[in-house]
Amino acid sequence: MIRYLIVDDEPLAHEIIEGFSERFPKLEKVGNCYNAFEAIEFLQSAPVDLLFLDINMPKFSGFEMLKTLATPPKVIVTSAYQEYALEGYALNVIDYLLKPFSFERFVQAINKLNAVATTSKTLENTVLPQRLFIKGDKKQHQINLDDLLYIEAFGNYCKVYLEDTMIVTLQKISDFEKKLPATIFIRVHKSFVVSKPKVTAIEGNLILLGTHSVPIGQTYKKLIRKWFDG
Repeated sequence: MIRYLIVDDEPLAHEIIEGFSERFPKLEKVGNCYNAFEAIEFLQSAPVDLLFLDINMPKFSGFEMLKTLATPPKVIVTSAYQEYALEGYALNVIDYLLKPFSFERFVQAINKLNAVATTSKTLENTVLPQRLFIKGDKKQHQINLDDLLYIEAFGNYCKVYLEDTMIVTLQKISDFEKKLPATIFIRVHKSFVVSKPKVTAIEGNLILLGTHSVPIGQTYKKLIRKWFDG
């Protein structure tokens, strides 16, 4: 059973989502919230698997609320504003439903939710490398993949950017791309590979990773869009 919460300041939106959700036996509504503050309070007191989340709400937006959650549920955005879609996908939302949306489009979002749940179960049983050795400064550096932000090809070298340092190595970016798990890392430019979980936002043709920014290559835009769309 998937327990869902609707967070939207429009009562009509609640009625539509509830009506569509009733056709799915595995969806169980656990509550209705009409602003972000109500939602935060609700999430502190009851387990929720899925948020149907509006963005443009008074005083505190849906995305602002989402960023405050340490372990957010799965999220399907429901919004009348298309311009926030890229930011939504950067926050790892399941889907972005543009109001007014049809039942057919709603079904597509639920199918994506089910696909993500299936993939997560598969990954739980898959052993992924946690560490990587990098040659640099006449040393073999052992790094934790959780600390790796991105890799930049720089002439005959590569710069490996970690949370608190940077390592210069003669290893090729293509070699890194082969070694790094594709479920976590993605090539976004001929000279850049980034960690998906470290992406904080998309701004125009730039990928933001905290205080760092990385360009999106023209030939990689379709791949990145596919990543967004799941």
